[in-house]
Amino acid sequence: MKIRLIVLLLSQVVVTSFAPCADCKPTPNIVLFLIDDLGATDVGCFGSTFYETPRLDQLAASGMRFTTAYATCPVCSPTRSSIMTGRYPARTGVTNFISPNNQPDKWAKNTRLLPAPYKNRLALEERTIAESLRDAGYSTFSAGKWHLGGAGFLPTDQGFDVNIGGRETGSPKSYFSPYGNPQIKDGPKGEDLSLRLAGEACTFISEHADRPFFVYMPFYAVHIPLQAPSEVIKKYEAKAASLKTNEPLTGRERNNDVRLVQNHPTYAAMIETMDQAIGMVLDKLDELGLDDNTIVIFTSDNGGLSTAEGSPTANAPLRTGKGWLYEGGIRVPTIVRWPGVTTAGSASETPIISTDYFPTILEAAGLQLEPKSHVDGLSIVPLLHGESMAPRNIYWHYPHYSNQGGMPGGAVRDGRWKLIEWYEGGAELYDLTADPYETKNVVEIRADIAEKLTKSLHDWRAQIGAKMPTPNPRFRPGKKQRIKP
Repeated sequence: MKIRLIVLLLSQVVVTSFAPCADCKPTPNIVLFLIDDLGATDVGCFGSTFYETPRLDQLAASGMRFTTAYATCPVCSPTRSSIMTGRYPARTGVTNFISPNNQPDKWAKNTRLLPAPYKNRLALEERTIAESLRDAGYSTFSAGKWHLGGAGFLPTDQGFDVNIGGRETGSPKSYFSPYGNPQIKDGPKGEDLSLRLAGEACTFISEHADRPFFVYMPFYAVHIPLQAPSEVIKKYEAKAASLKTNEPLTGRERNNDVRLVQNHPTYAAMIETMDQAIGMVLDKLDELGLDDNTIVIFTSDNGGLSTAEGSPTANAPLRTGKGWLYEGGIRVPTIVRWPGVTTAGSASETPIISTDYFPTILEAAGLQLEPKSHVDGLSIVPLLHGESMAPRNIYWHYPHYSNQGGMPGGAVRDGRWKLIEWYEGGAELYDLTADPYETKNVVEIRADIAEKLTKSLHDWRAQIGAKMPTPNPRFRPGKKQRIKP
């Protein structure tokens, strides 16, 4: 009898918290699109002339673009952990993409340093944005890539009521059914994964339209393997053949080739299909009359893949791409539409970072902030209102060698200045106002700025307990062979 009474009272509390009143604004729904490996210039409204993204361009025209938005890491899992928790990857311990082969005791490459150890799952003790929203009465849904842990650490263990397709691995076996993914039922043979995930989201929205919902859509696209509908690929093959440019197609970054021109037909087709899938969800919101009360956030987990694994895209004029601490590796396209708040077609140049989404969503939903949880994030609600925010430093810590050629290092941005410290030795300093594409290292010319930022970076690492790489006792200079563990 007591249990039934408690359940009844709790249900009344939840219903009452969302009941309309004369002075209350309706509780907004939240839709968060997170694209995998989408570069800062991979969307039409962010500068691409080869990829076609009409639905995202429309979203930007009705919302606010952030032209200096950052991921907290140049690879996926750490950024995803920071979005979920509002905490820097160095604080959660998830500092690299989750794979058993990246731990120092399994490291078999002839590198000067052993990569720092890192957690292979997001700890259950971390409070996620999904848990906060679910506790406030939201229905929570995730469809797509998780890559923050397997059994016992899946989305449904971290605050989501529903998980479609999220598992421990970071790339799909196939973008076409059969998917080979135990977290999603196969559809008709040849069904596209991005469109299927969008369809699942539309179903969830339809079934939960009578109460606030949080729909998290971390697409597997546009991560490798490169696969897309053949008819869309043919369209871009013809478009690529018609391109005429005198610019070089590739450049060099250390020992790596870098793609400088966007002309990959399959990658373009993947982007178009992803854009179509996003359009499906936006259309469902409109069809159900929910678009005016739904906050939509669109972003990516790191820069575009331009230096390895097929190098399907170019982030130029930004330097390099995924796996690197240069702007091409950490700058991401970001759009926020909050009807009645964001000015249609507006843009903000204020730097933001993926730790900021947690507190921003809480404040936008009218909920109390949880600074002990999202300790590293700041609510960007003032920016969404067209106001300013106080300047702050933004930090990165990547104590690993990336698959894309990037080196272990850390970085800090303070206004116009950005310092990169390489953990093998050396540092670079760039004035991003005068040199946004990081072509002129002024670390010796502006030693005063370099010293100040180096101290700031070191103090920050100490404050959050960042783990550092260590010397590799098996390193052999000049040898390229792999080391047997």
